[in-house]
Amino acid sequence: MTSPGCINISPKSTEGQPMHVVFLIYPNVTQLDFTGPAQVLSRLPNARVDYAWKTREPVLTDSGFSVLPTATLAEVTHADILCVPGGIGCTDVMEDEEIVAWLAETGAASTWVTSVCTGSLILAAAGLLTGYRATCHWAWHDYLALFGAEPVRQRVVFDRSRVTGGGVTAGIDFGFALMATIAGEEHARMVQLGLEYDPAPPFDSGAPDKATPETVARLSTLFAGQGNDRDARIRAVAERSKETA
Repeated sequence: MTSPGCINISPKSTEGQPMHVVFLIYPNVTQLDFTGPAQVLSRLPNARVDYAWKTREPVLTDSGFSVLPTATLAEVTHADILCVPGGIGCTDVMEDEEIVAWLAETGAASTWVTSVCTGSLILAAAGLLTGYRATCHWAWHDYLALFGAEPVRQRVVFDRSRVTGGGVTAGIDFGFALMATIAGEEHARMVQLGLEYDPAPPFDSGAPDKATPETVARLSTLFAGQGNDRDARIRAVAERSKETA
């Protein structure tokens, strides 16, 4: 007997083609950046979700477990929703000409071009956020301007066909906001109830303006230690993208 909490409440349409949702995954991706919104967007009416990478070999996430891609980049040329998550490995992806070229081409043919966390920097490196309002994880937010995007400090930002979510957990809110736009608010509310998405954190420290200055300083130091060359690498990518624009 199926538990009520596990019922798939997404109505399956019998008309038209499935709505194709594609997440780019890569080594050292932040798993919640894509598993959070995937849990939501998989419940769009008639949704089909793929996780794309260069090969179908397991991809190691930043949480220590691997995810098996369901498609290769070569197999995906269009998506109804193209989503790029962030993660420690985002700078490597920004420097990868093959992935950047794939994103530029696929994004141009996709209905919605979206991201979560530092995934917006990857989109920006592919030229997909130039002239668009966008958001990112707070610690890397200002880098968006280097690529011709307009940084906006909001949890979810819509600008025409571009939808970007802030850091990590914002991906869930992003998923619901996009779902409401596509399938209607009532459907999104039903899915929210089915997933029992009713956040009640034990403390209010989820944004720089809410955390103590000491907490912000400690975390900023930890971030800096994860890759002390990240700043220079991102700036170099931004300069190259301007030269090829």
